[in-house]
Amino acid sequence: MSVPLWAWIAFAAVIAVMLLVDLLSHRGAHIIGFREAAIWSGVWVGVSLIFALVIGLTLGAGPAVDFTTAWLLEKSLSIDNLFVFALIFAYFKVPRAYQHKVLFFGVFGALLFRGIFLAAGVAIVTRFTAVLFVFGAILLYSAIKLLRGGDEDAMDPDKSLSVRLLRRIVPISDEYHGTRFFIKEAGKRIGTPLLAVVVAVEAADIIFAVDSVPAVLAVSDNAFIVYSSNAFAILGLRALYFLLAGMLDRFHHLGKALAFILAFIGAKLFLQAAHETISTAIPEIPSLLSLAVILIALTIAIIVSLRRPESDDAHTPSTDNDMTATAGREPR
Repeated sequence: MSVPLWAWIAFAAVIAVMLLVDLLSHRGAHIIGFREAAIWSGVWVGVSLIFALVIGLTLGAGPAVDFTTAWLLEKSLSIDNLFVFALIFAYFKVPRAYQHKVLFFGVFGALLFRGIFLAAGVAIVTRFTAVLFVFGAILLYSAIKLLRGGDEDAMDPDKSLSVRLLRRIVPISDEYHGTRFFIKEAGKRIGTPLLAVVVAVEAADIIFAVDSVPAVLAVSDNAFIVYSSNAFAILGLRALYFLLAGMLDRFHHLGKALAFILAFIGAKLFLQAAHETISTAIPEIPSLLSLAVILIALTIAIIVSLRRPESDDAHTPSTDNDMTATAGREPR
């Protein structure tokens, strides 16, 4: 599918305008409440669906379904990443008023790195179709790891390589200084803990890309579709974090649904690779079916979680951070 230049320009314009509005609406230290987070979550979902509609009207129904499927897939995988953000915020004891700024700047890095990874992924898949078998294996491994509770040390901020490297390069102060990333002490420029938090969040997104990128490439190998869908999902992640603050531990069956989705997309990749490299008689899983499977899996997980809550003993008491109660959950 050939994407016209105006589509890229329109996409960039929408992202730039939305980021500018968000930035002007949340200048300085700002605590995001439930109502504000719900409004912004609705706005991001609405803009994403409108963008999907525009794609359908201009590029066709197929690309619109691919965009929606890739967006929902990335959105669902990102939900579990919120537990990791909670872990990072709890470890660094980030005041609630500063958390939005951390995630806002984290988004810029996420958009940059995802663009690089997705561009590389599209180029590799276009040249070497057999690499889809490798991507499928990565997703199946991720699904198994998620069912087992994740890698205990993968997202431990105390053992984060990125944070340790940062501290070797830039001295980090012991106390926060508002929303500033750098200060001067004794005539020397040093970083604040907020800088370390941003670095930890960026490093986490790079790790998340290990399964997110192969998963979205299972839906489409078109650079416009995969990047725009990822961008909208990532940009809406901040509002979703504050919307679900203190409630993530209620969705205790979500991990199983995400593991199932990863395994399903992994199987889709295997079939797609076999169809293109072994025999065209091997069926492929259409994007519309993938979209339905993702929706059904998430819906079932949410309903079952709400109807069968975990016992109170399974929850960690909350402290001064609304999300600290979820920080004990193992990240994927």
